[in-house]
Amino acid sequence: MGKTAFIFSGQGAQYVGMGKNLYDNFPSARKIFDEADKVLENKITELCFNGPNEKLQETVNTQPAILAHSIACYSVLKDEGVIPDMVAGLSLGEYSALVAAEAMEFSQAVPLVRKRGKYMQEAVPIGKGTMAAILGLEREEVLKICEMVSEEGLVEAANFNCPGQIVLAGEVKAMNKAVELAKKKGAKRAVILAVSAPFHCSLLKPAADNLAKDLQHVEIKDSKIPVIYNVNAEFTKEGHMVKQLLIKQVSSPVLWEDSIRKMINSSVNTFVEVGPGKVLSGFVKKIDNNLRILNVEDSESLYKTINTLGVEK
Repeated sequence: MGKTAFIFSGQGAQYVGMGKNLYDNFPSARKIFDEADKVLENKITELCFNGPNEKLQETVNTQPAILAHSIACYSVLKDEGVIPDMVAGLSLGEYSALVAAEAMEFSQAVPLVRKRGKYMQEAVPIGKGTMAAILGLEREEVLKICEMVSEEGLVEAANFNCPGQIVLAGEVKAMNKAVELAKKKGAKRAVILAVSAPFHCSLLKPAADNLAKDLQHVEIKDSKIPVIYNVNAEFTKEGHMVKQLLIKQVSSPVLWEDSIRKMINSSVNTFVEVGPGKVLSGFVKKIDNNLRILNVEDSESLYKTINTLGVEK
């Protein structure tokens, strides 16, 4: 029998209304949202359920909002007796994975990701940095493009999402050049993304340094469930290693494809995307189409997942 992994959504998956019907129907989900409101001293729940969208899209709000929704989904799954064999999260989702693995307290994670959002936003002046998605080129070709435009400015690989989908981050002028080059080299698509900062590249080093200071005051325990980390696509259960990995993650590429392959090689054949949207499910399908891929973001998807997995309980 194969293993089950939970994967947690990253920034960009948010939408107005997320978590509302879990909040209305499940006490454990309500408890999580209420706790987030209490810890942040502002109504993140109100923002999740009713918007406005522009405000939910602000990084400082998006990060705690997605964390709250993801952990609300997780708490309901846990109540139903669905426990993963291992966990991972894309970028911000790594914090949800750590809370799920009981390495970090939710009450500490929520204010931490809010600050993380703030630092990431402040690290690069608006308009100076951007990101682009490159579809249909090999990893080596994309890395070569980054080198070729380096005279114009900094461009680095930020996310290796799945075969043929790599996201770049860097300075605007150089990025425009990189997108042009990618098209010339035969990329299926090369598009600038609507993001507020160039995440996961060395321009975000100041954000990593600020986060490091805050992490000194956060307790990270050994995780009860193995966590696979973005920066090295490796497992670790040891709490003392994690802070360095979280600091590095801010300005390093996210090795998502490698992380999923690592889990597949560790006998995972069922992936459950926990939190808003189905972006990660799409990536997993492109990595290996023979896997069972489920998601939980509301009551309907929750019951569907429980019924599918319940057969084996």
